Parts: sequence; C-alpha cells; structure tokens
Amino acid sequence: MSTYEYGRIAKLAQCLEEAGLAPEVIGQIMAGGEAIRQSSSPAAKMGWLKTAMLRMDQLLDQETRRTVREACACCLGGNRLALAKSIAKRYATLEERLQAANEAKFLFGHSVTQQEDGRILVSFYPAGLASYRCSCLPKATETLPLTYCYCCGGHVKHHLQIALGHKLSCEVRSSALSSGGKEPCTFLLTLVA
Repeated sequence: MSTYEYGRIAKLAQCLEEAGLAPEVIGQIMAGGEAIRQSSSPAAKMGWLKTAMLRMDQLLDQETRRTVREACACCLGGNRLALAKSIAKRYATLEERLQAANEAKFLFGHSVTQQEDGRILVSFYPAGLASYRCSCLPKATETLPLTYCYCCGGHVKHHLQIALGHKLSCEVRSSALSSGGKEPCTFLLTLVA
C-alpha cells in the first residue's frame, strides 16, 4: 500500500482495504493521493477528494460506498462517546433517549427528531439559514459528491446507536458540502430490526 501523508486520504485507503476491495480497484480510487501532503492547499485536497469520490461513485455500489465512508468517521471516542453512553444508561425509553440526544448539541448538531414514519432525522443546522458550511471541511470552495458525507453519517450513526441502544442504518439526506451551501447537513436513520 502506498503511503499517504494527508490523514483523510490515508483513512480512506485504510477503509477501502478493510472493505476487502480488489487492489486494482483501490488503486484506481486512490490514484494521485500520495502527492497530496498535509501542507497542500485546501483546493488541492478538495480536488483530490472530489475526484476520489467520483471514482468511488463509478466503481462501487451504493452499499459499499456507504460502508467505506461510514468507516472513515472521526470523533468516535472521548467526550462524545461518554455522552452517548450516559444517555443510554440514564434513560430507559426510546423517546427519552431521543429527547436527551436532541438536547446533546455537542454530539448531534442542531436537532434529533423522530419522524412520523419512525425514522430519526438528525440535522446539523437549523433550516432557513442563508447559507450552510461543512463542519469537517470549512474551507471547501467547491461541491463534493454526497458519497463523501457518509463519514459524518458514520459519526452520527455510531453515537446514536449507542445512545438509543438500537442498531441503525443511515442515509445522508442533504449536506452543505454537496449542495454548495444551499442545504443543511441532514441524516435520516432507520431502526434496524
């Protein structure tokens, strides 16, 4: 495996490998990644990430892309993990846990609400703002495919599964990054039986 200096690229390579993808497919997705350094410009990093996501969209099915990108999630431990565990320990019912998750802005952003169909909507910003910015890539100047945003979906899913005590599946509904700041980051989670 090549050496990738920039952490987001190194993590993607690791997750592609852990997903058991063929080396030639990984090589196609990761092409040029070794040239991106920590010191590379935000534009160079974004350009490479966009190209890699477009390659993933072409080469991998939706479920594999979701699995790989969710595995790239960050901020899975520390105070966030402790908060998710305390919600699960302190509250007994799903409704109570959802309310506590909704109040835990540090963990889930702006809101956690159960929809009429039973799915859970997590939003990182209130609706109606003039523009939205990606929390993970705040210097983004161009859009990235929605595939990229499944890493944040993995973060939300990880902590919400712990807080609720239920396995979940996650769908990225919208993102500031993929919409060019026109839409908030929202994730729709479904309780898995």
